[in-house]
Amino acid sequence: MKKEKILTIDDDPDILDVLDLTLSEYYEISQAGNGKEGLDAVQQKIPDLIVCDYMMPVMNGREFCKALKQDILLRHIPVIMLTGKGEVQDRIGGIEAGADDYIVKPFAPDELLARIKMILKRTIRSLDASPLTHLPGNTSITEEFQRHIDEKKPFAVGYADLDKFKAYNDKYGFEKGDDVIKELARILIQDTRKIGNAETFVGHIGGDDFVFIADDAIIDNICENVVKDFDDKVPSFYNEEDYERGYILGKDRQGNEQRFGLLAVSIGIVSNVNQSIKHVAQIGEVAAELKKYAKSFEKSNYVRDKRQNGR
Repeated sequence: MKKEKILTIDDDPDILDVLDLTLSEYYEISQAGNGKEGLDAVQQKIPDLIVCDYMMPVMNGREFCKALKQDILLRHIPVIMLTGKGEVQDRIGGIEAGADDYIVKPFAPDELLARIKMILKRTIRSLDASPLTHLPGNTSITEEFQRHIDEKKPFAVGYADLDKFKAYNDKYGFEKGDDVIKELARILIQDTRKIGNAETFVGHIGGDDFVFIADDAIIDNICENVVKDFDDKVPSFYNEEDYERGYILGKDRQGNEQRFGLLAVSIGIVSNVNQSIKHVAQIGEVAAELKKYAKSFEKSNYVRDKRQNGR
């Protein structure tokens, strides 16, 4: 059974050792020595929960928690704050910054384990995120769409999915297929962060379908990077023989044997710059048409809706 991931952040090596001894039997543990190192570790590991000390050099627990909760892609990760005995202000500061719970040092291992178990259970139950990529799911996506529509500012939505994915899944298996989906998620997060900002949104609709929202002025640049970065990764998804040949043998939906080309990513861009977007369903309808058109090119690419008010 796969272990859930916990990141522990503390500048005291002895506390990190105690946390490791307490938790490592049940969870996969990674460590950081201060809040700044912790933020870097979060982006690399995407933990399921964070245990963070309040008093640390470079970046303290309050500053760490505040930065984490401002990132739309990471704010769902629960944080337990470690505070000193009697340090009421630390607890208040941590909770105000977005900590989900706190525990006083020195702590009883059984109490910490019980709190972690409770918070993880509650998070899984309430979280709308994809269990595979941990990206926000359909409820969050709809809310983000509606927020952008209500704000009446220029925005664009990219709908991305994989071409030839069913044939790949059939040939290489679901585990390899999941690896491809996770790699596309990583690329989308990486490129939206690199070109956009913390407000740029990435969501996972399900399966190999993703959505991202960004300023209209930068979304083409994001798409160009996603297409290039995904194509650079494609050789690693195949055995050498299949990649060199440029296709795999599989069966279509009617059961007929057929050649299927290599995986590609197709993206359709819907923007409110050229046309008025008044409701959420409108975005999905236009994006479905665009993705179908993008897939006809048989290679990774993106297309933009350039019609004026739907014409």
